[in-house]
Amino acid sequence: MNEGWLGFAGGIGLFLFGMMVMTDALKALASGRMRAALGRFTTTPLRGVLSGAIGTALLQSSSAVILTVIGFVGAGLMSFPQALGVIFGANIGTTATGWMVSVLGLKLQLGTVALPLLCLAALEAAVTRGLKRQVGMALAGFSLIFLGLEMMQTATVQVSGLLAGGWLQGDSWPGRLALVLIGGAVTVVIQSSSAGVAVALVLLGSGSVTLMQAAALVVGMDLGTTAKSVLATLGGAREMRRTAMAHVGYNVVTAGLAFLALPLMPLIQRLLMGDAQTALVVFHTGFNLAGVLLLLPVLPWFARGIEWLVPGGSGPLPEPLDRRLLGDADVAQDAARGVAAALASVQCARLAAALRQTGAAQEAGLALAVADLEDFLMRVALPAGGTAGQNRQAALLHLADHLGRLAQRAGQEERLAVLVADPVFRRPVRMLAAALERAAQAPADPRLALRLARLHGTLGGRMARLRRSVLLREHVGLVSPPDLFALTDALRWLERVLFHTERIVHYGAVAATAAPSREEAARRLCDE
Repeated sequence: MNEGWLGFAGGIGLFLFGMMVMTDALKALASGRMRAALGRFTTTPLRGVLSGAIGTALLQSSSAVILTVIGFVGAGLMSFPQALGVIFGANIGTTATGWMVSVLGLKLQLGTVALPLLCLAALEAAVTRGLKRQVGMALAGFSLIFLGLEMMQTATVQVSGLLAGGWLQGDSWPGRLALVLIGGAVTVVIQSSSAGVAVALVLLGSGSVTLMQAAALVVGMDLGTTAKSVLATLGGAREMRRTAMAHVGYNVVTAGLAFLALPLMPLIQRLLMGDAQTALVVFHTGFNLAGVLLLLPVLPWFARGIEWLVPGGSGPLPEPLDRRLLGDADVAQDAARGVAAALASVQCARLAAALRQTGAAQEAGLALAVADLEDFLMRVALPAGGTAGQNRQAALLHLADHLGRLAQRAGQEERLAVLVADPVFRRPVRMLAAALERAAQAPADPRLALRLARLHGTLGGRMARLRRSVLLREHVGLVSPPDLFALTDALRWLERVLFHTERIVHYGAVAATAAPSREEAARRLCDE
């Protein structure tokens, strides 16, 4: 008896470990393509559902897809309603594991084939590097999944006498509700609804549970995944909390539908020629699809409800970056880019208003927000060999540095006041104010970066003439020596503000699009 239970527990552990190994390898192989696809095809909620379902089915990880979506929303690449479509689709995509277990593991009995495949995959992972090693790891994880299933099946046979015979609640509505709660508790403990569904399929195949009982357990397991989302986002950033709340709302709706549809299980089994295990995975996929079909037409109202439950900040500054996003370098860079763009818009708008004498030059808390951004970027751990990611990280670090320097310039209000008060500087002040306003509206526009660079060159020549004019005014006694230094410092302030603004827009564009060429990067570093 003890051997049977130990084998069953070991099978679950082997299945979970195989899922982790396979998921990590698939993320390394395809996460970049998945991110590009999400950014390109999620223009509508329906496309978001399809992208989320396909991405999760391919990566075998709804967490990876949802984290990417959080980064996109934080970077302003995706609206929250579009993100909801991807989240709904990710829940559909997770049901692919049930199909894999049912068709390949339980019907085709791939446990025997998995042993030699595991040997070959482990050898490939051990002696190769890069892409081939990740393929080997993915195949090794795939093999471990089916070995774990075989262990669970064998152990279930050994303890079938103890499991059979009504060890779970009877077929009544209170009994079904109790089974839903048990299924949710199982998922909370093992932290994987996919493993829970696999256990339910194994128990169903051995006759230890009825189809109705297995279906109620699966409903609870689907609902139990929300606990992981809520716990993972406690105290997190706004977008993470909204995502968790949307996940909870969707799963509550689908679990309610599925619970009411439990009496349909015998009909589904008859339509499938008595195949109970296939009926269970059809039911699992079906109620997730039904939830999407129910919520998709009312998605704008659902999104507004989530935003009302998890309101955003009242000020113009974005929320501090959540350090839990650092688990994925790409997601972290997306979120950092979004925060940097928001900070740049606020600072440029403030300086423009101060130059036009319609507002203050500083935003309270902006310097602290820039410091938080710099600290976040310093913690991003980039994978080895990723040139594009390293170039993007360098651009983000330069962007944060110039944001900090621009914030320091904004604090030098006495120099700004000298510029605004002297009529000789009226034209360059207006030019700088207009440039700052354009940068506030488009802080990552490559064409604007080029225009600002040309303006900086033009203004540089004008600054030299103005400086000579100031010196001449002091020479003839029109200004005192202290006023001379104040005027030249103010001119220097104007030139540096324009330079930092141009650099912010330039590096924002680099971080948003492609990495610069090696020659361009070297030239920029020399310039600074």
